[in-house]
Amino acid sequence: MPSECCVDGDGGAGFVYVLGSATARGYRTYVGWTLNLERRLDQHNSGKGAKSTRGHLWCLIYAERLPDRIEAMRREWHLKHDRPLRRRLALSAQGIGPDHSM
Repeated sequence: MPSECCVDGDGGAGFVYVLGSATARGYRTYVGWTLNLERRLDQHNSGKGAKSTRGHLWCLIYAERLPDRIEAMRREWHLKHDRPLRRRLALSAQGIGPDHSM
């Protein structure tokens, strides 16, 4: 899956991203899209993001730059429905999985 991670969209570029957060009940992921990745992560961590992300400290575990917001929204839909990928990203972020040795 090709990805180009950047912070600010230029020329209408959009981003799809996956956040991860360790909670008492396990590791959670959140998928979203934005035009400004840094600002959006700050919003999630300051309690001004999506309702389901409030009260947790989130870190960026995956980001993909897309040509525009429409493509970012389409990709977001696919990532939200790809649970195996989100699980692999979560395990990788925790240092578990094929990309990390124990």
